[in-house]
Amino acid sequence: MKYIKKFIFLFITCIIVLFSFIITNINLYKSKYSGNENTISGIIYEYSIDGNKLTMHIKSKEKLICKYYFNTEKEKQYYLKNIKLGYEVKLKGNLLEPNNNTVPNLFNYKRYLCNNRIYWIFIVDKINIISKKSNIFYKIKNNIIDKIDTYKFSKNYLYAFILGDTSKIDINIIKSYQNNGISHLFAVSGMHITLLTGIIILILKKIRIGNIFINIIVFTFLLLYIFLTGFSASILRASLFFILIKINGILNLKIKTINILLLTISFLLIINPFLIYNLGFQYSCIVSLTIVYFSDLINKNKLYIFKILNISIIAFLAGLPISIYNFYNVNLLSILLNLVFVPFISLIMFPFSILTFIFPILDKINGNLIIILENLSLFTNNFKLFNIILAKPNLIIVFLYYIIIIFSLVMFNKRKFKYIGLIIIILFIHNNYKYFNSKLEMIMIDVGQGDSILISLPNNSSNILIDTGGQIKYKKESWKITNSNYSIAKDTLIPFFRSLGVKKIDYLIITHGDSDHMGEAINLVNNFKVENIIFNCGEYNDLEKELINILEKKNIKHYSCIKELNMDKYKLQFLNTKEYDNENDNSNVVYFNYNNYKFLFMGDAGIDREKDILDKYNINNIDFLKVGHHGSNTSSSNDFIESINPKYSLISVGKNNRYGHPKDEVLDTLSNSKIYRTDINGSVEIKLDKNSYKFRTYSP
Repeated sequence: MKYIKKFIFLFITCIIVLFSFIITNINLYKSKYSGNENTISGIIYEYSIDGNKLTMHIKSKEKLICKYYFNTEKEKQYYLKNIKLGYEVKLKGNLLEPNNNTVPNLFNYKRYLCNNRIYWIFIVDKINIISKKSNIFYKIKNNIIDKIDTYKFSKNYLYAFILGDTSKIDINIIKSYQNNGISHLFAVSGMHITLLTGIIILILKKIRIGNIFINIIVFTFLLLYIFLTGFSASILRASLFFILIKINGILNLKIKTINILLLTISFLLIINPFLIYNLGFQYSCIVSLTIVYFSDLINKNKLYIFKILNISIIAFLAGLPISIYNFYNVNLLSILLNLVFVPFISLIMFPFSILTFIFPILDKINGNLIIILENLSLFTNNFKLFNIILAKPNLIIVFLYYIIIIFSLVMFNKRKFKYIGLIIIILFIHNNYKYFNSKLEMIMIDVGQGDSILISLPNNSSNILIDTGGQIKYKKESWKITNSNYSIAKDTLIPFFRSLGVKKIDYLIITHGDSDHMGEAINLVNNFKVENIIFNCGEYNDLEKELINILEKKNIKHYSCIKELNMDKYKLQFLNTKEYDNENDNSNVVYFNYNNYKFLFMGDAGIDREKDILDKYNINNIDFLKVGHHGSNTSSSNDFIESINPKYSLISVGKNNRYGHPKDEVLDTLSNSKIYRTDINGSVEIKLDKNSYKFRTYSP
């Protein structure tokens, strides 16, 4: 009976967590829209302007994300002045269903929106502001936003620390915080709540207000602050926990702190089961639970620096499986970095930002503190040695991590230090798991209108990337340029490689110099380890020359016009014929035979090149053909396809691309094979062992 009472809160919380997983996967919540509506009315509860795009989150029958693209600078300035939170708008346009991720393991936008009860994106053609009246809460938030916008040096961090909005901070800075393992310090949560409520309580006590009224005022402030920060999961957890702690003290209920935290988690999940998928909620709850549970271990040392060190270690270990599952890497240096950044942000940056909001004269000083913070983060981010890439684990492995971490901490608290080695062992095995993978894995990565194919040979013997994809750049008017720094290499390829446990690209094969095939090569070599690069035959164009300059500075080996590539017992053959007068026909065409499964990668080679290949090489009965030139009718002639007789045809092509690829006549030519297309099927994955293979697609 004693143990039942001790664990009753934990048992109830586990049941509610399990219930949340089940109920959120039953599709109980369906949209109230049919998808055919073209007129929507609602209240704006969040908005942002990025370049020529206005994004509004509105409350109508249900929550919607609405996107409108300005036609002129004048129109943009008009909406900058006239769009406010709480305004009622009438919009004309069309509903669009969001897509799933088409590259495995990357961010699933559709699932993210569904977890926030958003099922449609509304593409707006016309905006009509019906009413500029808003309630008192929106007026307060609008006034805060208007005031923050007047700050020159610290505006972006005032948004972060006061409103919980980190979207204004430069994406490269945010990534450095993530890589350093300190991004949690910018999520408004328990630290901020403790400081803010502490200031309010101190002021109210100074003016001798009774405890009952103090609590009423503080609780009211917290409810308002929850609204101001957009009901963020971490603030909900921290605020409710604070309120329940106070009620526990007032009523003298003598409920243990950890049980109050479990009660907080349970209550929030009952209200909104979808919070279980919120990353901020996961970090906030699990790290807080672990710190509270091991509070005795933390308080063994009375010196502040050792307490911070203990908290840093425990928080690092508690958040480790979540970080690996979502970001596929861990920075071992973050334990020490938190010793610097936690005091700097919690004791200096955050309080000073509050003072700056109250006293604008401090703006420049706060701006200098921000410069120190950002430069320090960028500097420490350069220590890549401590950044370990770990493949995305399944939930069973995550659960195993937590069993080992909790057991090790319990033993550590009993001064049995050797059990910490269990964590090191599981990290070591996880870090080297690809050496135990005996299958060949090939994936045609969805990079839009371009090519990029990853081949991972068995037992991690080599990772080969054929092309990088690349965005076609158009001239834009300056007012249309967004603040987005999106890069296929940095935002798609590298996170995807990390999710597979790929730590380096042994060979980057560039089929030819067109930007849709090698446009991201520079971003890739600047942000990921690439050991060798192979160019095609023919003269280098400007893009290739720019890349070669960077390769020489980095001492990365590069070759051109080679005949074959030998990697232990595996060999790639380059079907060279002659030099042509155009870049496409000079493409590297790669043939690969793996356990009698035949691969042929055509780049953008055209019909003339195909004819020359047939004349020079004896190739037939191809199992897996990467179709030339995205399915253009300049490639894939009837004679060529009949001769090589592909079993599967893979086409890398952008959805609704302006070229009309793939062409109908090419699809007819390939009709005797099974066709996979990235615009329809998303990324296409093939796993092969000695006797069989398996396809998997990632449709939008």
